[in-house]
Amino acid sequence: MLNTLIRARSAAVVTTATTARERSSSDETLVARIADGDRFAMEVLFARHRTHVYRWLLRFVSDETLAEDLLSDVFLDVWRQAGRFEFRSSVSTWLLSIARYKALSARRRRRDAELDDEIVCTIADTADDPEVALQNKNRGELLRQALTHLSPEHRAVIDLVYYHEKRIEDVAQILEVPPATVKTRMFYARRKLAELVRGA
Repeated sequence: MLNTLIRARSAAVVTTATTARERSSSDETLVARIADGDRFAMEVLFARHRTHVYRWLLRFVSDETLAEDLLSDVFLDVWRQAGRFEFRSSVSTWLLSIARYKALSARRRRRDAELDDEIVCTIADTADDPEVALQNKNRGELLRQALTHLSPEHRAVIDLVYYHEKRIEDVAQILEVPPATVKTRMFYARRKLAELVRGA
């Protein structure tokens, strides 16, 4: 009886240590294990990245339900394509690249609801009446409101650089544009943000 109890306790300690070690594995190690069919590695990678991938998708498609569906699609692709990941970028950059592709495809499929970029930028926020504007004077809120008035291209660059802390090279890879284009968009986006915040 005592031996059974000791063995059970030892097994629990080993399992806990193994789980902790696996949770601290690098993203690259997890992807390699996912390629071998390791479901636990998939769960760890999903838990580690789901929030920032979801937020990126939500900012891109502006629809919570669609963003959740796309999040599932992104990680389904990771499960299927892990063996093809070539480790030329970070795993988070790879995930955001997949997410961007999924979001663009979803926007193309929603032609009936799709709006021209210029129209999107001119839609007034119903919460932007003078009383609300006076209540929301702190700089963070003004900045968030100003972001909605940027073009989708400029908003994506600001989001990736400042909220996801991606390097210029990573942003270029995710958006599939040259690094010089990212720098140019960032310059104009910051200038426009400064104008909007001053105006508010």
